[in-house]
Parts: sequence; structure tokens; C-alpha cells
Amino acid sequence: MATWLGKTAALAATAGLTGLAAPVWADTLPAFNLYGLPGLIDMPTAEPAPDGTLALTYGYVGGANRGSLSFQLAPRLSGTFRYTGIQDFDHPASVDGIYYDRSFDIRFQIFTETDWRPSVVIGLQDFIGTGIYSGEYLVATKTLAPGLAVTAGLGWGRLGSYGAMTSVGTRSDTILGTGGQPTADRWFRGDVAPFGGISWSPDKRLTVKLEYSSDDYEEERRSSDFDHGMPVNLGLDYRFDNGTQLSLYYAYGSTVGAQLTLPINPKTLGVPGGTESAGLPVKPRAPGSAADLGWTSDLPGTSDSVEAQLARALERENLELQGFRLEPTRATLRVRNDTYGAPAQAIGRTARVMTRLLPASVEEFVIIPSDRGMALSAVTMRRSDLERLEQDAAVDMLARTSFSDAQRIAPPVDLQSHPRFTWSLGPSLSYSTFDPDDPLRVDIGASLRGKLEITPNIVLRGALTKRVFGNLDEIDRESESALPRVRTDYGVFAREGDPSLRTLTLSFYGRPAPQVYSRLTLGYLESMYAGASAEVLWKPVSSRLALGAELNYVERRDFDQQFGLQGNETTDPVSGITRSFPKVNGHVSAYYDFGGGYNGQLDVGRYLAGDTGATLTFSREFVNGWKIGAFATLTDVSADDFGEGSFDKGIMLTIPLAIGTGTPSREGTDVTIRSVQRDGGARLSVPDRLYELVREGHEPDVAASWGRFWR
Repeated sequence: MATWLGKTAALAATAGLTGLAAPVWADTLPAFNLYGLPGLIDMPTAEPAPDGTLALTYGYVGGANRGSLSFQLAPRLSGTFRYTGIQDFDHPASVDGIYYDRSFDIRFQIFTETDWRPSVVIGLQDFIGTGIYSGEYLVATKTLAPGLAVTAGLGWGRLGSYGAMTSVGTRSDTILGTGGQPTADRWFRGDVAPFGGISWSPDKRLTVKLEYSSDDYEEERRSSDFDHGMPVNLGLDYRFDNGTQLSLYYAYGSTVGAQLTLPINPKTLGVPGGTESAGLPVKPRAPGSAADLGWTSDLPGTSDSVEAQLARALERENLELQGFRLEPTRATLRVRNDTYGAPAQAIGRTARVMTRLLPASVEEFVIIPSDRGMALSAVTMRRSDLERLEQDAAVDMLARTSFSDAQRIAPPVDLQSHPRFTWSLGPSLSYSTFDPDDPLRVDIGASLRGKLEITPNIVLRGALTKRVFGNLDEIDRESESALPRVRTDYGVFAREGDPSLRTLTLSFYGRPAPQVYSRLTLGYLESMYAGASAEVLWKPVSSRLALGAELNYVERRDFDQQFGLQGNETTDPVSGITRSFPKVNGHVSAYYDFGGGYNGQLDVGRYLAGDTGATLTFSREFVNGWKIGAFATLTDVSADDFGEGSFDKGIMLTIPLAIGTGTPSREGTDVTIRSVQRDGGARLSVPDRLYELVREGHEPDVAASWGRFWR
């Protein structure tokens, strides 16, 4: 547990915690309790974190190591994922005397604080899990003076286990063996107990806390030697300039505890960039020059000369000219952006280059972002608006810019620079989380990657990986699933696949019709499966809605991850039962951009093991490239057949690589934290699915980053 949290904390620190000056939002941060929630010591408060706050906590008290990841999803709504290792806990699932538990929380602020009214929050703790930390609460917090706040609340479940004053119905206290199931039959039922406390901050660094706890630690007292001497806890927090919180506790009259909290706020980190060279300024035309069409008598020659100059100028901006069409009053330019994470920054730099090189009569600029050879949109603006508004806010330029489909008007791609080969040698990281035998397993090695662009929309790529050190090959845990082992043989692949041909694919991208995009990928699609994957996406340029469909035909690869295939049959190493699974799987998908960075996705179809169902994904994305989300998959597989965890679910985090470097980049590190990896709800991993590629060039995403247009 400590290893897992330590490496996670190191990731957060690398992403931007270390060396930062005091951020403004840190002054409004609440203290975080031992459950990773805004709170006192064990008890919650009604203080929300600033919108967008992401907090990693690692705490210890009474033999329990608690690590959590909390996210303030909206100003009033937050969620928490927690992983706990309880020492000397008497339970059949304990490993070497330690019981590992996963749990999820959600809380909502009903009332904000005013001069006369306290903040009021309602919360569900461990509402999807084994139930060992299950509890609900209604809590109010009021600031009495600067730095002085009082809290009072009512708790149910675990938070109602000490000093109960009444009871509401009956409540089961059974610990669920597989976990992962909503425990709605327990919510706000059983004994109800009061809790409360007070916190005082003499300055912005120190906070002293005193609480009355309604947690009896019944399971810990029954299973171990935990001594619940009294219900009063005392705590001291120290906050560093960057918001990091170090806490010390004396709890229940018998034990000491400590916690480290690492908060960041992607919303306030800004868009990566600043060390890149400044973009060219707009070059205004001379008065009256816009009417001069004399140059059009040699339109082909002028067009070729201007295209060559544009290509050189855009190359200096780290952009690639892929196609060009020049008319007397309009220029259409197709550009590829592999540099700027904010698409509007690439469009703005392209437009300013055009003002400097195009004949004066060209008034209308049509800029077409292109990715994988697909024309994504036509961004149209007037040159006179660029000249007039350069010193004004970017939003004024956005109001005069239009977006439309580019399929019929995009100039053809210039293939002079193709085929094109690129390669890289860099580190590789593979990981497995929350196996009770070892909560975090990691393989670190080297990866040789190569990409051959035959044309921009026909791409051959591959990756060879060699492990240097790690322990994924030690995974040898029995599967509780009654399904084919489509994912739980991961340890065997890790043992026998070193070195491994991780991927080798040939992909075709296209625009078969207006508002429609396509992808066909053939080859060794991922470390465990080879075959073919076909996808089509309908996405109007200005629409927040997109619809897609994907169909896959796959066979399982040999464990050594070379070129062989072993067919779609798996054998359980314990029971010896052989199970087959279908070669065909796929989904129909709906995507919706709710605005404000909130995105939803629903995938319905057949998964690798042959089970059918749906995956719901909800995420929040920030203009600077940070992305945080959660997903859940429910299929026709029962919780018993699925095994530990009951159904597939997890948290996704994308960290832009440009954070902390000041250099713009479209690259990012994706981290998926699953509560547990099983065989049910398992989906094929295919690189470069269409939606994320296409949406970056469409109006909602471009408009969201428009503040970078003049950068």
C-alpha cells in the first residue's frame, strides 16, 4: 500500500507540485481527513474543495493504511476512490494478515455558506464496495470568525456506530465478499449518531482540530487489538506554500496517526506554453491594395511561389502545410498540427502567417485542420478582421469566425514528403493495480517505436518492448471468474513476452461522406490480440453529439507476443476447464459534449469474453490537457460469475507532458486505475480511435481553446 501511494504521489509531484509558488486556490483549500475527504480527522465537514481540485492522500491510523484520490468534479459535487490496507484484520480474504479494501464515496453540497447559513453537505461513504467503511452523513459547517469553523452532523452506518441517539429501520453489517456492488439497501438506515468538531487556524499554515467521532471501529476492535478508548480526536495540520498538507493526529485515546495530502488544481495550472518562440504578428495591408487583382494573370505561378513560402513559414511555426488552393479573394490551406495542445493556437499562428504572405486581394482565409489525412473542419475568417482585432480579446475574433465541414472543399494532400519514416527509443511502463498479493506491480523497460506514413492517412506502426526490471511476471493469482480468461492471463503474457512485439498495425483513415469519418486497423492490435478493427464515426463540425460504431475480428496472440496466434480458447489453471470466446466483438457508441469540459460516452455491444452490455464514461477535460474521468461497465455477467469487484469500473487520468516544461505539446500520459481487472466487460485496446482525433478539430474543442488564438 505504501509503495502504491508513494509512486502515485511521486507522479503527482512530478506533474507539478514541486517547486511551485503558492497558488491562489491553495488559500481556499479545506483540510482533508483520513478518508481523503474535506474533514476534521475521521469525520467529514461541509467545506467543499475549490472546483477542479484533485487531491491524493495517504494516511495511517490504528493499523489502517488509507490512500485516496479525490476530485471536485463540480463546484458542489465531488467523488473519492479509496484503497485501504488494514493490518491484523481477521477476514478470509486477508493476505499475510492484511485486508485490502477498495471503496468509492460521493458527496454533494446542498447549501452554500452565507453570512447567516452554514454550508450543508450530504454524502455517501463506501457506497460501492465491501461495506466495511459504509456510512452516510448529513453535515453542516459554519465559519464563526476568520480561521475558526465549527462542524456538526449526523451519521449512519459506520458513522452511526458510536453514541447512537435513534435508529431508522434496519441495516445489515455483513462485509460483502466480492465487493463492488451498490449497497442502496443500507443507505441512511440503522443507528443514527451525532458527530462534530471545531477547527482553528491562527495563520494560513497551521490548523488545530478537535472532533467528537461517531465511529466505534467495531470491526477493528473485533478483529484486532484496536483500543477505542474515547471518541475524541485531536489533530494538527501544517500547510506548505503549494497546498501540500502534513497532518498529525492523536486518535481515540490510544493511537497516533499521520497523513500527507498532495493537492493540485488542473483548472488553474494554465495552458502549457510560454517558452516557444512568439508567433508572427499580423501584417496589415496597405490602403487600397485589396482591390489589386493584377497578380491573377499569373495565378498558377503565383500560387506555387506562395505555397512554397507558406510551407517554409509554417515549418518555422512547427506546423505542416499539407494542401493549398489560391483564388483571387480566397485562400484555402490544409494544415497539420503535431505541436500545439490548444488547437486554436495552431489556427491563430497559421492565420497570421497567411496575412504576411498572401496577395493583398485575398480577403477570406479558410484554414482546415487535418489529422491522419482527414480534413476535420473548415475554419473561415476575414483578413480584415484579423487586421482590426489583433490587439483585442480573442473572443472578438471568435465571434467573426465560422466553422463548417471541410470534406468537399479541402485541397488534396501534397504527397511530396511521403512516404515518411520516424522512430523513437524511450522508456516503457506497464502496471497492474490492486492485486491483494501486491497492490502495485510495475514493469519498467525500453520501447522502440517506429512509424511509416505511406500517406498521411495510411500508417504502418509498431513497437518492440524489453523489460529492464519489474514484477508483473510474478502475477499468479487464481481467477474467480467463470468466464474465458480474456484478461486474467495477463501475468502469463508478462512472463513469456519479454522481449515482446507490443503492436504492429496498418491503419487506414478516411472521409467516406460529409460529417463521416472512418478507420480500418489491421495487424497485432495490442499485446494480447491480433486481427482487424473497423470503425465509422458521424460527427458534425459544430455539434456536441457524435455517433459511432466499431466492429472487431480478433484472435488471441501467443503468450510470447511474437507473431503466433493460439486461437480463442483459454484454460483455467486451477479447474482445468477450457472455455472459448467469440472472434467478433464491437460496440455502437454515443458521445456528447455537455460544455464546460464535461463529456459523456455510452458504448453498447459485445465484449471480448462474449458478454454483452454497456459502458458509461463521464469525464472532465481542461483546456490545458488535463483529463479526469470515471467509467463503469455492466454486462449480462452476474456479480458471482464476474468475481471480485462484481463489475468493471475505474478512474482515468490524463496528464499533459507539457506541464512543467513550458513547451507546447499534444502528448500526454494516460493512467487507468481499475478497482480490479477481471474478464467481464473487457474491451479490445485499439490505438487512435476516431472520436478523440476528430473532436480536436471541431468547433466545441477549438472554441474552448480560443484564448490561445493570439499566442
